[in-house]
Amino acid sequence: MTGRTESTPQTGPIEQQVLRIVAARTLYDEAQLSPDSDLEGELGIDSIILESVLGTVKEHFGIEAELPSTPATLRELIDAVAEAVGDGPLPQGAPAAPAAEAGDAEDGLLETVLASAMRHTQYERHQLDVDADFESELGIDSVILTSITGDVADAYGLPDGATGSVTATTLRKLVAELDALRTAQAPAAAEGSWDDRSMKDFLEERSTDLFAKARSFAAYRRKREEDRLYWYGMPTRSRSENRAVIFDELEGREREFLHFASNNYLGLANHPKVVEAVCDATRRCGATHTGSRIIGGTNMLHKELERRLAAFKKAPACAVFPGGYSANLGVISGLVKSYDALVIDKLNHMSIVDGCKLSGGIRKIYRHNDMADLERVLQRCSEPGSGVLGKLIVVDGVFSMHGDVCDLPEIVRLAKEYDARVLVDDAHATGVLGATGSGTAEHFGLKGQVDLELGTMSKALAGMGGFVVGDEEVVDYLRFYANSYVFAANIPAGVAAGLIASLDVMEAEPERLERLWSNIRDLRGRLKEAGFDLEHTESAILPIVVGDERRAMEMGRAVRARGLFCQTVVFPGVPLGDARLRISVTSEHTPEDLEEAAGIFIEAGRETGVLPPSA
Repeated sequence: MTGRTESTPQTGPIEQQVLRIVAARTLYDEAQLSPDSDLEGELGIDSIILESVLGTVKEHFGIEAELPSTPATLRELIDAVAEAVGDGPLPQGAPAAPAAEAGDAEDGLLETVLASAMRHTQYERHQLDVDADFESELGIDSVILTSITGDVADAYGLPDGATGSVTATTLRKLVAELDALRTAQAPAAAEGSWDDRSMKDFLEERSTDLFAKARSFAAYRRKREEDRLYWYGMPTRSRSENRAVIFDELEGREREFLHFASNNYLGLANHPKVVEAVCDATRRCGATHTGSRIIGGTNMLHKELERRLAAFKKAPACAVFPGGYSANLGVISGLVKSYDALVIDKLNHMSIVDGCKLSGGIRKIYRHNDMADLERVLQRCSEPGSGVLGKLIVVDGVFSMHGDVCDLPEIVRLAKEYDARVLVDDAHATGVLGATGSGTAEHFGLKGQVDLELGTMSKALAGMGGFVVGDEEVVDYLRFYANSYVFAANIPAGVAAGLIASLDVMEAEPERLERLWSNIRDLRGRLKEAGFDLEHTESAILPIVVGDERRAMEMGRAVRARGLFCQTVVFPGVPLGDARLRISVTSEHTPEDLEEAAGIFIEAGRETGVLPPSA
């Protein structure tokens, strides 16, 4: 075989095209891929990545015969492809990068940007149209863009943080912005002045010391804490109720706060029946089961919980995962492959974003709740030559930092028109939306018309874990192909028992949901009347939009100083320039709590300039 390959003129083009495919399926530059490198030992290409490579190679070259399933080196794979192709015509190779045009940098900047974009996405070079929109056409979000600009900053010696202001929406515009940045130097902050960096600036700090970025961030975080601006991770010393005792680690003392940072929407985490069910089952079954679901880790309580959740969601079947985050990782990566498209809302939760990355699917991002943009993306995915086979629309039912609800009726309509499937993440909708609290589909009268409903049980259901409901065959498939289900221990039996009890209480005490919505309407009305920007919230999440990160932190500090605790959300929880306070309303808040909270927010807003001073 080797002799034939060496004497065939086609070997060079075959090698080039195979290496290009491997580069597109890994994070390597083509220049880093030596044909004689060991696939596992030197390149870290495992069996899962190799399967994707082999499938793409066969499709690219039109090979029907089997290729070696476990080649030791790229050379072995290249030789096998050469033998299978023989003297037949080769497919047109991927064209070279676009030549520099008017307005493009001519000293390799475009080439550097393209090479970085290939590394951080699943695209080959010929798929990177320099005028394609980052989000809707290439699926490049702010995190990937930060990685690309970090590569360029490193290659051209730009100062730390110099690329943080990049706003480009295409590769051509990005090259132009970066070219301009090379001629400018970021001014150093004056001694004692406000450090205007954000957490984004530490994502791509480059150093031979892997921990250098952590040390830089630690110094930045300590200064924020000294100024009482960062309060993340402070431990509570009480139940999560309308009031909570939190240990202030900055002052070394306990403080009681009016609590608006809990997702315990229906107060079930403290219900006596739920707590007792956890204790009883733990005494009977032990603290945990020490096994994955398919190898010794299934308890009858897990089976009963899945049955109850499926009935609650009015779906044929349910699978329970260790967490809501892992449910998204497992379901998305288990169903979607490199030849499928993931169509996602720009503001989806990070667990959806990470599930998309893990799947290797072709990612397309549509503007938040913009159905015209969603249709445009679906049209492009359905065009001949798009390279897309299956399509999965993934969307949050309630957007966790904004409180608004997805336009599910239109999403379902478009999915049917363009032959796509729909997955709705009901993390913040379960227990909140719908007549019985079943979630977004019930809220819109669309039960049975959504392919998959996913959720977490750590919020309104007052436990731990995640779940997905849907068609029985699809759910059973995921039990064997969702890695975060197959290879992870599940929730303890005691937690499962508590969740079953939570469902019992929800059904027996519908007044909890009624009280929650009464509280939502009360506080939302007070804050709107005061002049706060609450965007389009329609849930138990009330955002006070501030925009500027410094001012949002200062308002959070002013709120805490007055004895109320809620979340201050900055990047990466929201994009830069969209900082906010996030208020979670529960059924446990009293009318007095709501009145006091509104007064605190108004005073803090006036103190920090978020609201104008009182007349």
